[in-house]
Amino acid sequence: MPRLPLQRAPIGDYDHSPQSRGGRFHNLKPRSPDMPEPSAKVLWNVLFNKPKNTVPRAPVPVRALTPDELDTAPDRSLYRLGHSTLLLKLRGGWWLTDPVFSERASPFSFAGPKRFHAPPIALQDLPPIRGVILSHDHYDHLDRATIAVLAARAEVFLTPLGVGDRLLDWGVPAEKIRQLDWWQSTTVDGLCLTATPAQHFSGRGVRDGNRTLWCSWVIEDDSLRIFFSGDTGYFDGFAEIGRRFGHFDLTLMETGAYNEHWPYVHMHPQQTVQAHQDLNGRWLLPIHNGTFDLAMHAWYEPFERVLEIAGERGLTVTTPMMGERIDIEAPHQGERWWRGVVAEEARTPAPRCGCRTARES
Repeated sequence: MPRLPLQRAPIGDYDHSPQSRGGRFHNLKPRSPDMPEPSAKVLWNVLFNKPKNTVPRAPVPVRALTPDELDTAPDRSLYRLGHSTLLLKLRGGWWLTDPVFSERASPFSFAGPKRFHAPPIALQDLPPIRGVILSHDHYDHLDRATIAVLAARAEVFLTPLGVGDRLLDWGVPAEKIRQLDWWQSTTVDGLCLTATPAQHFSGRGVRDGNRTLWCSWVIEDDSLRIFFSGDTGYFDGFAEIGRRFGHFDLTLMETGAYNEHWPYVHMHPQQTVQAHQDLNGRWLLPIHNGTFDLAMHAWYEPFERVLEIAGERGLTVTTPMMGERIDIEAPHQGERWWRGVVAEEARTPAPRCGCRTARES
């Protein structure tokens, strides 16, 4: 997919928001002074000194999707397309979360985290999209090249404050954009969608940090409730969301790209499971993993750790293969598909020179 030229998006003034002060957005609670944060050494290791197991050395299985299959999919179907991109059919319309179809989660087409696998369906083969749900503006969640295609094909774009300004600057018609602050709701075709708090940060360049808001989302279809976490550290906001909405049939929860040096903005697996419990969730689907190399942990570790911790607590987890259908009302466990990849890796000798394979580069 071609990468469009970089452009600085004009961001509006949102100082009326309780989350905004001095032109920047803030979390509910500041980072604790004793909480670790990335050092220059940590950042160097992330960029240049990663373990070999952060990227799969065997093909990741993907179940290819066809337009015909999606045309006949029943309502309340969900397909994981990669990372935090999910395709949901609700009330006869198709919804996309944080759509990223480019080869890299990066401002550059030649550098940055590269996909482990192709999307299960090409962007141009998607059905008409009723709405796009965006959690924040980081490159692995907001892909300009993808938005350029969806601008004409999607009817509604739901964003936290400021992210809609970026879309407007990229050519999305203003009448399609709805920007929400935390706890604000909007209704589309009888679906109620609420932007809820998250603990994260934003920015796409050196000077625009926290100029736009970040959020999680609650999707209500009558009594059916779905939670989409976006990116977030663990915080007591999950319990408050659980109190306000009562329960969730399915939680789509970040677990991946975590590290001991940035727990404030990304959850570790045990925190993901605890957040799911705080939300009174029934089924948990771990996302933000399996597509891009964004941390120091093994690429498959998030799946194994969440399954282990959830199993100890008697909780139900679904791990669909990319492109596999999930019934939102009655999910199934899904295959532990990554284990076959790990087994194949064990049969594949690592490069003797210590360099990454072509698949990893």
